[in-house]
Amino acid sequence: MVTETDKVYYFEVTLREVEPPVWRSILVPGDSSFWDLHVAIQDAMGWDDYHLHEFEIINPATGQTDRIGIPDTEYLDEERPVLPDREVRISDYFAPENAAATYTYDFGDDWVHAVTLRDILDRNPQMAYPRCTGGARACPPEDCGGSWGYQDFLTAINDPGHEEHGLMLEWIGGRFDPEAFDAGEVSFDDPGERWRTAFQR
Repeated sequence: MVTETDKVYYFEVTLREVEPPVWRSILVPGDSSFWDLHVAIQDAMGWDDYHLHEFEIINPATGQTDRIGIPDTEYLDEERPVLPDREVRISDYFAPENAAATYTYDFGDDWVHAVTLRDILDRNPQMAYPRCTGGARACPPEDCGGSWGYQDFLTAINDPGHEEHGLMLEWIGGRFDPEAFDAGEVSFDDPGERWRTAFQR
């Protein structure tokens, strides 16, 4: 009998409002939770996972858009609750006929990613998952001010005459190449360890 453990979900993740596009393609085990997918996206993109996140995707059972992430116990939206991502499987939502979601990271900078299911494949027992199979361009620096701030940052570091050129280069550590990306250098953390580190559980 074929189960979700025998499948891998092939996603393309693209950062919105950034040109040229910053994108990654990843393979994620079919039995993954949305927390597992979150960790895979963070690692493949190059984010540091310092901030909150949330998925929005249509629930195929209701036709309504669900929010999936880390519920805020201090602020509960009873009309649109946030479902705990560790308890929700990607296979309960993603399907060829329900292939699109958004993933927002850092509610201050609002980095919105388009997450698209491209295919559901047979799992290769000789391979480790998740894995990054492609992509382009470096992830923007954390806390640079969202897509608009990132464009201002690039303008400053690329113009020696810019009044913030030296300041921005010092802030980023001396050098930043927006075109740099190598899928072979992507490594993935264990989602369980990431959870324990983040929430001390």
